[in-house]
Amino acid sequence: MDRKYMKQETIVITGAGQRIGLALAKHFTEQQIPVVVSYRTERVTIRSLRNSGVTCIQADFTTNTGITAFSEAVIELNLNIRGLIHNASDWKSESQTDDQASLLDKMMQVHAKAPYILNHALEPYMLSNSDIIHFTDYVVKKGSPRHIAYAASKAALDNLTLSFAQKFAPKLKVNSIAPALIMLNNHDRNEHKKKVLSKSLLGISPGVFEVINAVQFILNSRYMTGQSINLDGGRALK
Repeated sequence: MDRKYMKQETIVITGAGQRIGLALAKHFTEQQIPVVVSYRTERVTIRSLRNSGVTCIQADFTTNTGITAFSEAVIELNLNIRGLIHNASDWKSESQTDDQASLLDKMMQVHAKAPYILNHALEPYMLSNSDIIHFTDYVVKKGSPRHIAYAASKAALDNLTLSFAQKFAPKLKVNSIAPALIMLNNHDRNEHKKKVLSKSLLGISPGVFEVINAVQFILNSRYMTGQSINLDGGRALK
């Protein structure tokens, strides 16, 4: 582990190998804020983060052992944690498996149990008025017939926001961000993009800067806890 982060104000991000987590890691690094991230799969992006000074810890949150190993690795760094951002996620639908029980267990494991365990384990290393941020999903309020287990697990995470906000007050603020259609895949066909974008009121895919703004708003706030910022372009209203 890289000891140069010892006792500096550090941002810890789970699931930073791609998309939103990767963008957040790059953002804080550019602000010269020390960053520690988890990743499940080795990627070129992880090597790039390492080269920029980010401490990258391999962790598989689908197992209790993986969650505990990550928390112990972070604790070993002896950090002052300014922000703990739970972005690690898994995306699998009922159509992809006949084992619904295992699917629900896996979704709950990654989206609810991992943040639950890590919040408890890392809270002693967080500064007064530091932040915990849970990434949920717009489906928390709407549900999803195609991703029932996923939606249920994100709803559980949304509820954890409320409970941890009460448990850790006034020392810590705990909030969530519920995104939808933040960024499309490069390989998506134009027809698919039009169909997906039509599902929101604003009809755009704003990109990761919108999420970075929301995270910075939470970090800068001194008076918001137990809340959810809905970044869905009005999709939940359609």
